[in-house]
Formats: sequence, structure tokens, C-alpha cells
Amino acid sequence: MARRSDLRQVRMTAATDKLPPVRCACIDIGSNTTRLLVAEADPHRPGALREVTVVRAFTRLGAGRSPDGAIDPAKIELTAATVAEQAAAARAAGADRLRCVATAAIRAAPNGPELCRAVAAAAGLDVRVLTGEEEAALAFRGAIACAPDPPPDGPVGVVDVGGGSTELVVGTVAGGVSWWVSLPGGSSSATEAAGNGTTLREHVAALFAGVRPPRPQVAYAVGGSATSLARLLGPELTPEVLGRGLALLEATAPAVLAARFDLHAERVRILPAGLVLLDAAARALGAPLRIASGGLREGVVLTELDTVPG
Repeated sequence: MARRSDLRQVRMTAATDKLPPVRCACIDIGSNTTRLLVAEADPHRPGALREVTVVRAFTRLGAGRSPDGAIDPAKIELTAATVAEQAAAARAAGADRLRCVATAAIRAAPNGPELCRAVAAAAGLDVRVLTGEEEAALAFRGAIACAPDPPPDGPVGVVDVGGGSTELVVGTVAGGVSWWVSLPGGSSSATEAAGNGTTLREHVAALFAGVRPPRPQVAYAVGGSATSLARLLGPELTPEVLGRGLALLEATAPAVLAARFDLHAERVRILPAGLVLLDAAARALGAPLRIASGGLREGVVLTELDTVPG
């Protein structure tokens, strides 16, 4: 006959087994977009995530800056309000933990702290402004977790083309990041630079001058440009595929592409720059780029889940 303490332990264990999984959320304030991801650990794939809610808004912090690089006050107000809306959406989706991070748009702006204060006032969230190294490491972890196929044990490359910076990372699944670089140019900033007396390819070539990463066995691309190009060109970006993609972008009106491939018009406008940056990254790594479905935000959520007790 079972003792009372044994029965109590059985009931406690059963109650614990029925607890819902912890949901974590990340709001990522980028140069082009402000994005929310709510996710939980995938019970069927260790180390992977199950997506619950995704929200995206084109806040375009990188556009319309003053000569010293300061963010437009109207965009600060818009972004703070957007973060507040996304934080409410995260809580409505059952997020137990919520983190807000910012990348190159705030990192390089002299009034970046002003945006952080505006977000804190509007949404009650502290903004963590990531360094280039942190951004690279989080993108690497998210890409590995969301890779389209099991990554090899050897070196893996990850390219994250954002609006204001581009990160290249090489590492292994077991050992993490061993080499990285954060370049001060992304799809939005390169688009603007190309209109100031230099061609897009010249600008990108200057960014990549001297970049010599270790050669990976496989390379993944993450970020808005990569996932958008997957709709146009498929899941793998070889030099030949990227060449066809650039020809398509140059020959087709942006409004037509936006409608045909269900893309935001602003994304289409900066997509040629994203493509040229990805092409340069693929050539630097010496490997075609496979599209991974997750990057920075997934890396933040996975890191947060690591801190969950039990």
C-alpha cells in the first residue's frame, strides 16, 4: 500500500508535468524594422523553438538621419509606440519573459539613449543595445537552431544582413563562435550610400575589403533580405542565383515585385542592396548561402530559455 507521502509526490509530479511551457519574447529594434517574436521550446526537437507569434513593423530608424547620424525625433516616437504595441501583443500571447534589444541603428546614433528612454516610458521595457559581437553570436545561435538541415560538426558560417550592419560569423555547433566581424553597412545604409556618388557594388566592395573569414563547411543567411530573397529565388543563394535575382530586381518595377511575392514595398526598395551584400558575403565565405528561418531574435529567446529553472 502506497504511503501518503508517496501519493502526494505522485500528485505533485503530475501537476508539474501539466505545466504549460515557458514562453519567451524578443522585440528587436533594427534599422529597417521593429519585430516581435514569441516562442517556446519545441518539445520534439531539443534546442529548437516553436513559434507562437510574430509581428513586424517598418519603422525605418536608419532613414532620414541628421548629418551627425542622430535619429529623427518623429521616428523615436513612432518606434517607442510600436514597441509598446508589440509588448502588449507579447503579453497577450502568454509571454512569461520579454526582452527588448537594439542593433546598429541605435548603436551608431548619438541620440540612441534618447530612444531607449522613450521605449522605457512607453512600454516599460529596458532596451539592451547589443554590441556587434553580441549581435553576431546571437544570430549564429538562432541560425543554427533554425537551419533548414542539421548543421555539420565542422565550421559553420552565418551571414546576417540587417539594415545598418552586416555580421559574418564562423563557429561550430559544439564550440560556438570562433570568428566574427561586424561591418558598418546594411541594406538600408548601403541603399542610401549608393545614391551619393558611388555605385552599390563599389560601396559593398569597400565594406568587405580585407575581410578574410575561415572557410566553413556550410553557410546560412538570416535577416529580412535573406528571407525575402528566398521568396524570389528559392532556399539556396549561389552566385548564379543571386545574379539572376539582381537582374530580376533591376528589370521589374518594385510595386510589381511587392505584389507578386507578397513583400512590403519598403523591403523591395532596399532588396538590391541586401542581395549585393549577401553576394559579397557568400564570396568571402567561399560557400553558397542556405536560408535559415531564424537568427537574432531566436538567439535572444534561446538564451533567455537557458535561464529558466528546471
